[in-house]
Amino acid sequence: MGIESIVALLVVGAVAGWLAGKIVSGYGFGLVGNIVVGILGALIASFVLPRLGMGLGGGWLSAIVHATLGAVILLALLRVVKRA
Repeated sequence: MGIESIVALLVVGAVAGWLAGKIVSGYGFGLVGNIVVGILGALIASFVLPRLGMGLGGGWLSAIVHATLGAVILLALLRVVKRA
């Protein structure tokens, strides 16, 4: 993996984690936490969305939307587990 890919991964993860924190109120993790949430969200979305028949295409915007959807799923699951 080249340095450009790592930078892209970090930027997409940070933006997606920040957006997911705004969508699912009550979650703010700071820069490093947002990057981790965004990357984990992208992993979750890469498993869930194709099974639902959803494809978003390629590019920066679709990567951010993809990772944000996965991060929202992750934060919603964390909220359910935290309440139980």
